[in-house]
Amino acid sequence: MRRRVKKHVPNAITCANLFSGCVGIVFTFQENLIFAAYCIFLAAIFDFFDGLASRVLQSFSGIGKDLDSLADMVSFGVLPSVILYELFLQSPQIDHVSQYLNFIAFLLPVFSALRLAKFNNDARQTDSFIGLPTPANAILIASFPLILKDNQAYFADYILNPYFLSCFVLIMCALLVAEMPLMSLKFKNRDFQKNIYRYLLLLFSAILILFFKFAAVPVVIVMYITLSVIQFKIAK
Repeated sequence: MRRRVKKHVPNAITCANLFSGCVGIVFTFQENLIFAAYCIFLAAIFDFFDGLASRVLQSFSGIGKDLDSLADMVSFGVLPSVILYELFLQSPQIDHVSQYLNFIAFLLPVFSALRLAKFNNDARQTDSFIGLPTPANAILIASFPLILKDNQAYFADYILNPYFLSCFVLIMCALLVAEMPLMSLKFKNRDFQKNIYRYLLLLFSAILILFFKFAAVPVVIVMYITLSVIQFKIAK
């Protein structure tokens, strides 16, 4: 009985991830982008803990792996694209050209699906990632409504600019499927030398978020990519 319960704990957490993504989509349809953004953060927490639960309980299965990808597709693929679509619609700079750019937001679920399918079938991605992980992309997008809430005057010209958003979508789509090794935040041991880039990322991220709140998230993502590139260049 206990073994049966342990077997289903990770999948239950994954389902909570999926549920959060679905609720976030509803909030987006209601134009409540703040709550939709929080749903992405909540889904990311569940996504972290389902993997942790699998490792701690030694409960791995093909169903769990597929379920995790399906949940991520909704929470970190569809939901962030719908948020971006709404940001396009809120742009005060819409003209006869840019009014058709909003659908470009839905390239993100397409490339997220490619990213997740690649992850499930790529033996190189056991200890690191190839391409930007979908949760990192989704968290970056989730920060946009929250940055606007706190700093409307400073960032609205960019975040609500349809041309900026279009370029952003294309860049993120490219990063999702790029042949670029990025570090995982899973600590396999406590060796400081082997985890130094992870510690640096966590330290600087905590400092930046403490002072700049959600405006620090884009900087943290850029720092994550930069430190990963440095780590793998040195490792060569």
